[in-house]
Amino acid sequence: MASFSEYTEYLDQGMNWVMEIIPNLITAAIILVVGWWIVKFINRMVRRFFQKKDYDQALETFLQSFISIALKLLLFVLVITQLGVKSSSLVALVGAAGLAVGLALQGSLSNFAGGVLILIFKPFKVGDFISAQGVDGTVKEITIFTTKLNTFGNQLAILPNGQLSNNNIINYNAEDTRRDKIDIGIGYSSNIKKAKDILLEICSEHSGILKDPAPVVFVGELADSSVNLTLRFWAKNEDFWAAHFHVIEETKLRFDKAGIEIPFPQLDVHQKA
Repeated sequence: MASFSEYTEYLDQGMNWVMEIIPNLITAAIILVVGWWIVKFINRMVRRFFQKKDYDQALETFLQSFISIALKLLLFVLVITQLGVKSSSLVALVGAAGLAVGLALQGSLSNFAGGVLILIFKPFKVGDFISAQGVDGTVKEITIFTTKLNTFGNQLAILPNGQLSNNNIINYNAEDTRRDKIDIGIGYSSNIKKAKDILLEICSEHSGILKDPAPVVFVGELADSSVNLTLRFWAKNEDFWAAHFHVIEETKLRFDKAGIEIPFPQLDVHQKA
């Protein structure tokens, strides 16, 4: 059993250790508070810098995130070092931790690499309407690990960059114009030439439908209960959907007025006497 003098010795050693570490704790706390303020200040200046420059928005977001994370990691290293952790020990600790984290977060590292690839090859940019991973939407933001889309219903879709960079992407804004394809069925007794003339007339009247290349209409199929006409026209991206819905509505109204039948699926039964 330890004697009173031994307890006193242990207590003195503990007090000495506390007195030695207190200055380091205070200094580390000061470094943390001041460093955190400096990090926020630098991040704010970086945002202002990018606001004044006309760089790609996706690149701006990516760099801002990267700079913020790098500064916070640097601040963490400074605080840990001030607490007495040796640089060599810190390097070994970081290496071991990095290996463990790397194995545990392989998906996140893949997403980071995917984000870098997206920024380098630019398959899309902020504001583009894309279709990827079964989701259609407008690109709202490209971050280090994910890409955020606004869908038709104004929902926020978050797609991992790793999968996004390794799968098919349809970018509807990559070109200035788009071609539409509308299939319309008419009855076998209806006048094909008249129906085609009406469709071309509708296209010629709409300002959003391009005259060059000119719209075309042709018989695409002789189906079981209808003659299927195919209408193709070109429009600018900003006019595409307005033109698409206008053509469909006007086709129904004018076909009805002209007596052109738009048949629905039906079954004829013939009974023998």
